[in-house]
Amino acid sequence: MDRNTLIGLVLIFGILAGSFYLMKPTEQELKQEQRLQDSLKRVREGLPPAADTSSAALQTKIDTAELSNKPFGRAQLGEEQVVTLENELLIAKISSKGGQVKSVQLKDETNYDGKPLMIIDEGQNQFGFVFKANGENVSTSNLNFTPQSGDISVTGESTQSIGFRLKYSETQYLEYTYTIKGNDYNIGLDVKAVGIQNLMDIKTNSIGLNWETTLLRKERNAKSERERSTIFYKELAGDVDNLSETSDDKENLENKLSWIAFKQHFFSTAITSNQPLNNTELSVSFDSNDRVIKHYKAVADLEFSAQKDNHYTFDFFFGPNQYKVLKAHGDDFEKIIKMGWGPMGWINKFITVPIFDVLDGLHLGYGMIILILTLILKGVLFPLTYKSYKSMAKMRVLKPQIDEIKEKVGEDNPMLLQQETMKLYKQAGVNPLGGCLPLLLQMPFTLAFFFFFPNLFELRGESFLWVKDLSTYDSPITFAPIFGIGHISFMCVLMTLTTLLTTWYNNATSGAAANNQMKYIGYFMPLIFFFVLNSFPAGLNYYYFLSAVFTFLTQFIIRQFIDDDKILAKIEEHKKNPKAAKKSSFQQKMEEMMRQQQAQQKNKKK
Repeated sequence: MDRNTLIGLVLIFGILAGSFYLMKPTEQELKQEQRLQDSLKRVREGLPPAADTSSAALQTKIDTAELSNKPFGRAQLGEEQVVTLENELLIAKISSKGGQVKSVQLKDETNYDGKPLMIIDEGQNQFGFVFKANGENVSTSNLNFTPQSGDISVTGESTQSIGFRLKYSETQYLEYTYTIKGNDYNIGLDVKAVGIQNLMDIKTNSIGLNWETTLLRKERNAKSERERSTIFYKELAGDVDNLSETSDDKENLENKLSWIAFKQHFFSTAITSNQPLNNTELSVSFDSNDRVIKHYKAVADLEFSAQKDNHYTFDFFFGPNQYKVLKAHGDDFEKIIKMGWGPMGWINKFITVPIFDVLDGLHLGYGMIILILTLILKGVLFPLTYKSYKSMAKMRVLKPQIDEIKEKVGEDNPMLLQQETMKLYKQAGVNPLGGCLPLLLQMPFTLAFFFFFPNLFELRGESFLWVKDLSTYDSPITFAPIFGIGHISFMCVLMTLTTLLTTWYNNATSGAAANNQMKYIGYFMPLIFFFVLNSFPAGLNYYYFLSAVFTFLTQFIIRQFIDDDKILAKIEEHKKNPKAAKKSSFQQKMEEMMRQQQAQQKNKKK
């Protein structure tokens, strides 16, 4: 390398080094570029742009000065403080913001995914009062209260309280006092409005109460959970009612209410007010988010005196929809659980629940309890079952004689055919409805369990055999959804197969197998019920499976003790009785009606 080349390279290197030094960005430029890149990153991630701290600080000074001149203005500032209230059953966190319940966890309970069960999830609850003070709208749920003490933990019969104060002045304030007792699902709320009336219009006679909650998913079957979740309420001088469970709903109630409950299948959050809730507006709405079950909202008015301090007392219930727990709470809380309408509800309330509670007290497994419950029910209904089967046996042995009547009279004369058939039944001492009536009397008991098991809290999380949770469906076989079905419940399969077996046996022993139409209907119905019950709780399908097994065994055993020849002999002997030939007044009226209809038909043909 010659001298000129070396000098050239040195000069080029010097120029490049000088350029890098002179063109180096300043510290301010580097910070600005970093802010730009951070903003671009937030946009790509779908986050809102970061606030300019310098302008935010200036705005804070301006807002602080402006808020100081508004009612409770400074209460909009400050950092949130959270106080924990804990007893043997729940952990409740109360936020200084709004002085409201921030979250509630039920101890010893978990979600379907094993996480702690939050009956109220953090950030999903808003509770407070709405009113006008000095001409400004005030919502307490957005204001910061001052806690009067720290965390509380109680057990047994002990009780502790904590206060939260929203201060306007030393003599004008709102004070919330929460009271918790050991081993209790209730938290009391005492509200004192001291001197607040002096900030309000003299004509003010009510104060608004707003309560909104979003309930997140807790059960495996989200569809079933949604269909059993809604708002319940009790009128002060009336009964318990509820909004729709299967669709969005809204109601404006003119009558006064004593309590409102946000029900979520197996758990409820309810508020009871010692003062009537007036002009209440309730709304419930679905959400497309799979994690969200429903949105609840309740808006009501409370009487307010503009002449004195005001005092309100509430009681929050955070607990399971367990019949005995709600019944012990009183005030018709147990009506949150739907036990069925009419006779089915009476059966569940006065028969099924008491028997179940006795068996539950023996600390047996729930699989065994359902087994014993089924045995008791079948034992009580056995006389009806036996009577039904005996009546069916009489009809079976009379079938050859009925066929002879059909052949003699002909099927083109239905009136005469029916008349002769009824005459045969009368002579034989057989009631043609004798086989149906006992079955109809058993039907309310069968349907009652259709309401009982899906709402039975005790089954939640309880395992039996291969079933991990009796309160929801078992799914040993899962696949991509086909027409909305993505699993096969093995317990439902067993129930269906046993029902088909019982149907086959009935057809074979009653002679119905010869009737193709009846035969196919008998086989078709269990298959329909399979698709209906495939997503129902395994506990319900287990009961129906046991019921079908015991029905088959009962009919098989009864069949061994019933002799068709003896039954036929008794029928023939009954025919010889003079009283058998005597027609009852009902039969005479029926025959007269048949003769009149036959005469009318003959006249029409002429």
